[in-house]
Amino acid sequence: MIVITAPTGQIGRQVLDTLLDSGRPVRVVARDPGRLAPKVRDQAEVVRGSHSDPEVLTEAFKGADSVLWLVPPDPGATDIEAHYLGFTRPACDAVKANGVERVVGVTSLGRGYPRYAGQLSPAFAMDAMIESTGAGYRALAMPYFMENLLHQARTIRDEGMFVMPNTADRTLALVATRDIAAAAARLLADGSWDGQDTVPVVSSDALSPRGMAQVISEALGRPVRYQQAGHDAYRATMTRYGMSEAWSQGLVDMAVAQSNGIYDPEQQALATPAPTTFRQWCQEVLRPAVLA
Repeated sequence: MIVITAPTGQIGRQVLDTLLDSGRPVRVVARDPGRLAPKVRDQAEVVRGSHSDPEVLTEAFKGADSVLWLVPPDPGATDIEAHYLGFTRPACDAVKANGVERVVGVTSLGRGYPRYAGQLSPAFAMDAMIESTGAGYRALAMPYFMENLLHQARTIRDEGMFVMPNTADRTLALVATRDIAAAAARLLADGSWDGQDTVPVVSSDALSPRGMAQVISEALGRPVRYQQAGHDAYRATMTRYGMSEAWSQGLVDMAVAQSNGIYDPEQQALATPAPTTFRQWCQEVLRPAVLA
């Protein structure tokens, strides 16, 4: 039995589709089962509730061989680490109590980075907590999600620009969520591995935000520029959108870490890049979203 947490998120949903199509037995944890696709409700076991709830996790992990573990973002969280570990602590208890053999977690590149890195640092604390259970663990280590740009599809369309707090000419490692989901599905379907390791999933691109703007312009057939936001202005904008001060500051701290090269060592050592390039993603995903 394979358990999927966050099954309606952009990664969990894709993993779930792949596993169901392959005929694997799957159980999902869903706060609102009504948001699940009919196919999922028909083919998967559904445990209703939050995967931060110890009782829900005990039920969901019973008899499970493998678990996909994702902590959902909470832009309203006033303590980012407490949010991550508040989800992960009861999961670790349930892993140990139920003898779960393998956990696949979605985390970040850069675990050896020596300074605080916003939302990335609690992800590293999550990894350490899961590893302490002794279960087999594969930490799928991610850089910047290409899909983050979809939040700015309207700005790209109407204003011909996108905005980030990252340094304009500093290379930023990238990944498409479909490649993360494919890597996760392969690991979850493979019952032969054990031990604990990090699995980087990174595209072959070496693009700065300004370079990303050039690729976007070519994919859309119209000029798109990159606008680097000042940290204070970016933080203020995020709080106006309803994010907590802690979450907004975490985004700034994460961008600083990215601009300081938090992803560089693992990206440079990568032997096999993920298949989706940024240009391909722009043509297949961003362009339809912008032109919709």
